[in-house]
Amino acid sequence: QVQLVESGGGLVQAGGSLRLSCVASGSRFSLNGMGWYRQAPGKQRELVAGITSGGSTNYAVSVKGRFTISRDNAKNTVYLQMNSLKPEDTAVYYCNIFPRAFSGSWGQGTQVTVSS
Repeated sequence: QVQLVESGGGLVQAGGSLRLSCVASGSRFSLNGMGWYRQAPGKQRELVAGITSGGSTNYAVSVKGRFTISRDNAKNTVYLQMNSLKPEDTAVYYCNIFPRAFSGSWGQGTQVTVSS
């Protein structure tokens, strides 16, 4: 079971930027696709961005062109660079396996709040 620890969230004004990080336990990190997911109040959790073990990326339409996912296999870390943030990006952000999240690996997440 992979353990995941997210960090980097915070409060930012609309138009601002944040960089999220997620550190994964285990030696198989480089073999897994990794994704960032988010859950806003009253809404279902959704996939924001994913990156395969080979480095191919996939983005939700709502964040394409503003967010960038990347990974550093030497550090067992996946990143999400978020630019041009909007109030509707406000949510708790989680990382997990991509494309199919593993239910036993959800961490605490990191809160992102974008003020207008």
